[in-house]
Amino acid sequence: MHERVSVNALCFPGAPFSELTAHWRDLGARRVSFISNVFDEGLPAVQTALRAGGHKAETVVDIFLPFGQHLEPREESWRAPRERLNRLIDSAKAIGAQSIYFVSGGHGTLTWEEAAECFSAAVAPCVAHAKSVGIPLMIENTPQLYYDTHITHSLRDTVTLAEMAGVGVCIDLFGCWGEAGLQDTIKRAIPRCHVVQVSDYVYGDRSFPCRAVPGDGAIPLKRLCDWILSAGYQGAFDIEMIGPRIDKEGRVPAVRRAADKIGEILHALGA
Repeated sequence: MHERVSVNALCFPGAPFSELTAHWRDLGARRVSFISNVFDEGLPAVQTALRAGGHKAETVVDIFLPFGQHLEPREESWRAPRERLNRLIDSAKAIGAQSIYFVSGGHGTLTWEEAAECFSAAVAPCVAHAKSVGIPLMIENTPQLYYDTHITHSLRDTVTLAEMAGVGVCIDLFGCWGEAGLQDTIKRAIPRCHVVQVSDYVYGDRSFPCRAVPGDGAIPLKRLCDWILSAGYQGAFDIEMIGPRIDKEGRVPAVRRAADKIGEILHALGA
């Protein structure tokens, strides 16, 4: 597997920790990404699994507010999420993770600008703590179906919010590949980007989740990876695939094909 390819635990939804680590060993994954609930296993168990498999912890995915909770300008509603995120930052540091990415919480009744200001204020102490221990925090772009969990649904808006909040950007190519002016937005994003997520989309798929193995669909991944690398990106390309196509093929074989395809693209681009 190419050294810059990472395998995200979201490719194996619901898999117990022991099964997840077995998949990573089977795939020969050098870099792996976790869902934050992995720490329910206990920090020593996660550290042991990483050492035993020879894996590097790439990133950890989390939510800032509980699912379905919307942003609101009441500091008391931020207190518990702040404390939880600060604990996650310490845990991520302990396993050598390179970053954490997360979603903001829902729009609620706020305008976008009000929600963005609210989010920026809410995470400010966590941003300071993350900087003090050297763990970049990032937000990602998500499809519009996730209005109840996040407020940025284009890469442009994600970069705008990241600049306001002083955080980084996780670029999910599935959610932004068709945007206007994308190359310029990528150039704007890369100085604060620590993870790029890769999958594919097949024309005609209408319901989420509908991700496909890279190379099976319409996303011009080689072009996009070229733009990303040319903009100076030095980080990992994280495989995040979920949905009926992946389940039908089998999750491990699908991830293996994805890793091979992304590795082929990166080699062709000199990465």
